[in-house]
Amino acid sequence: MEVKPLSITSIVPDAVARTDAHFFTEQQTATLHRLCEIFMPPLKGYPGAIDAGTPEFLDFLIGVSPADRQQMYQSGLDRLDAEAKQHFGASFATLDKPQADQLLQPWLRTWMTDHPPTEPYAHFINIAHSDIRTATINSEAWSQATAKGQQTQDVGLYWFPVDPDIRREAAAPTHRPIPAKRHS
Repeated sequence: MEVKPLSITSIVPDAVARTDAHFFTEQQTATLHRLCEIFMPPLKGYPGAIDAGTPEFLDFLIGVSPADRQQMYQSGLDRLDAEAKQHFGASFATLDKPQADQLLQPWLRTWMTDHPPTEPYAHFINIAHSDIRTATINSEAWSQATAKGQQTQDVGLYWFPVDPDIRREAAAPTHRPIPAKRHS
């Protein structure tokens, strides 16, 4: 007697069930959602981080990441919420954009990929900023927007603006003018 193997078909897990975000606490999740809205809003026909499912993806990703990365995100989200409560008397999730910018802007730095900020909180803010943007532009929703021809000339490889550090004092000139030669 011949035994016929059962046919096995593959299915996409997300087609069967929604991802169960569960690593962050409820308050951390709310803070992460607001952070995603601020760092990556919808842009010229492209989905924002919320539409792309970035907070849920990051919850999954950080949940399976090494312990030091998990700790960085948890303590960073907790500190962000605590600072919002201290400065504005409300959770970060409920702040409007100008209020949130007051808390975030001082910590954002231009940095090279292999040299992120070393101060732990600045490190969190900048890594979260990078992770949110990367997860959003690599999402299925972003890909579908690109496939529909919604790509604009403004969106390309260089989407990180290089903001000058306006707090840096003007440096003295590093060269001296060479005096003209006099012929006698």
